[in-house]
Amino acid sequence: MWCIAGQLNDEYVKRMENILDLYNKPYNSKKPVICVDEKPIVIHSEKREPIPCAPGRIAKRDYEYSRKGSANVFMAIEPLTGVFKARPTKNRKAPEYAKFLGSIERAHANAKTIHLVQDNLNTHTLKSLVKYYGSDEGERIWNRFTVHYTPKHASWLNQAEIAIGIFSRQCLGKRRISEYSNLQNWLRLWLPKANRKKKNINWKFTRMDARQKFRYKWNTKGVLITR
Repeated sequence: MWCIAGQLNDEYVKRMENILDLYNKPYNSKKPVICVDEKPIVIHSEKREPIPCAPGRIAKRDYEYSRKGSANVFMAIEPLTGVFKARPTKNRKAPEYAKFLGSIERAHANAKTIHLVQDNLNTHTLKSLVKYYGSDEGERIWNRFTVHYTPKHASWLNQAEIAIGIFSRQCLGKRRISEYSNLQNWLRLWLPKANRKKKNINWKFTRMDARQKFRYKWNTKGVLITR
């Protein structure tokens, strides 16, 4: 599903085309493309014991539940290799983001640069890393990335959204997560299985597709023209 809020403007189109061109490049282990996003998780337990299915009887679960707080899962995907990286956290605040980005940097220690695709959440900045790691180390880690911000209201451009969808279907399903430790355990079981499959994301939408779909072009002076 694509959400285009309001009219296309220069910033939206430039960011979109930058990311689409990035996705169109062949795999390069020295310049990996990593997409990152977060998924909020509601921690809630059953008020009444579910009734399991049996021959001739469907499973039943009461619509009521007891809310026990919330959690978060940081999700990263390298689309061209199908490798996931995920971390459950109790919140999505700046320190947790900094730790997750640090783990990605360490996993690609031999890369010349790491192309990072992410949205515009206020914690997705150098400031978060400096605050957690200190100025020198925070800047060192941040400078290992070439950051590509999606346009505002364009989460569909972030392939981490696809990874979150896969995680939601394969790992969470329709179950209710009653404890934070349960979320940790389910994720710990799912992640190695997902990475053994190494199913890459076959992204087909290109810059030229965008120009045709959204009916715009650039004139010879670099001015955006919409139709």
